[in-house]
Amino acid sequence: MAGLIVVGVDGTDTSMRAAAYAVGLARRQDARLVGVYVRPFASSMVSIADTYGSAVASEVEAQNEVESQFRDTVVRERPRLGVDFELVVRHGDPFAELCRVACERAADAVIVGRSEQPLHRFAGSVAQRLTRCGRWPVTVVP
Repeated sequence: MAGLIVVGVDGTDTSMRAAAYAVGLARRQDARLVGVYVRPFASSMVSIADTYGSAVASEVEAQNEVESQFRDTVVRERPRLGVDFELVVRHGDPFAELCRVACERAADAVIVGRSEQPLHRFAGSVAQRLTRCGRWPVTVVP
């Protein structure tokens, strides 16, 4: 019986290493792989001086570019990877959306990259929150 692995991707180096690890694991275990890219909502704190919303527009453009790159990579690399891979794009909080996708798809494992932001040592990263959640085995890739 093939399982399902969920991997969080966001374009950072650690998430790309997590995706590579997940592909290898899925290949070895003959599992399906679901990559989850969570688009955060545009910043709610917009500068008063930014009357035309150019900061939000550039943030959305950057998110569109990352999503487009992921989709292109999935289409281009799927035959070479040797795994059944699907990319799911969601909007919102990365922790909540990863949990939602893992529950909806009955995931057997969740893989994420380690956070590179120093603030997460105090506030808690997505990886820490997933680990504390305890619903699935979580692998955090450095």
